[in-house]
Amino acid sequence: QVQLVQSGGGLVQAGGSLTLSCAATGRSFSNGAMGWSRQAPGKERELVASMSSAGSPNYATFAKGRFTISRDNAKNTVVLQMNNLRPDDTAVYYCAGYYSDYVGFTDYWGQGTQVTVSS
Repeated sequence: QVQLVQSGGGLVQAGGSLTLSCAATGRSFSNGAMGWSRQAPGKERELVASMSSAGSPNYATFAKGRFTISRDNAKNTVVLQMNNLRPDDTAVYYCAGYYSDYVGFTDYWGQGTQVTVSS
């Protein structure tokens, strides 16, 4: 059984920073991508950032220059560092794990954590 357990998030003022962490158990994701998606109320879930098994990062346009994804394959963890947050970053953020480096379909989701950015 695979679990992705998230921590971090919370309330921050615009311009501030938050760090989201995710620890996977039950399966190694060293052969696949890991990443983060988010969903705001009334909107579709969207990919924020992902990192391939080889450590190559990919970012949504809104995340470039502000967010940084990292992973530690030995610890089976992935982290999203979010800087210069804006109110429209407010969403539930989900950790994601993939069987492979194909990120068109998410194989496993974390439980989600709320990020709220006030203005």
